[in-house]
Amino acid sequence: MSVKNVLLVLMMVVLAGCASKGTKEQDDLGYGTQSGPAAGAQSGGVSQGSVGAGSAFDDSAAAGPRASARNRTVYFDFDSDNIKAEYREIVAGHGRYLAANPGVKVRLEGNTDERGSREYNIGLGERRAQAVKQALLLQGAAASQLTTVSYGEERPAATGSDEESWALNRRVEIVYVP
Repeated sequence: MSVKNVLLVLMMVVLAGCASKGTKEQDDLGYGTQSGPAAGAQSGGVSQGSVGAGSAFDDSAAAGPRASARNRTVYFDFDSDNIKAEYREIVAGHGRYLAANPGVKVRLEGNTDERGSREYNIGLGERRAQAVKQALLLQGAAASQLTTVSYGEERPAATGSDEESWALNRRVEIVYVP
């Protein structure tokens, strides 16, 4: 494990312990509300308070297979496999859920935008999925509960060739499997 990854892991642990509960408008299931598939996405990427923002995550209401899509998707910066601060609590919540439910399994699906070669994007998608896996393991999930797959650029969430679309495609989806 590189020094960069060790520092990232330590920072995630510290931030998870210091996270405060934010308040957001919530729907009947306790999930924060949002309108449209790309609400909050801006030309500079995915903004704070947008799809999957950590402050809207509640372990009791949103973890596990019933979590809304916004609470099962972790977005990344361009050419990066570092989990953004706003998604660390979402990942931590899933890790705690998995630790409390050892019979539950997830597949971590790494994705990239269309830029870069096919081979590079497959590798980047795998590194992103592995970063989320490591964060889940730190929260007590067992390795036997987690599988990873990289789709690279092959399964875009948005089909445009602009920053808004690319930001939505740079992601790991946490998929609960039977």
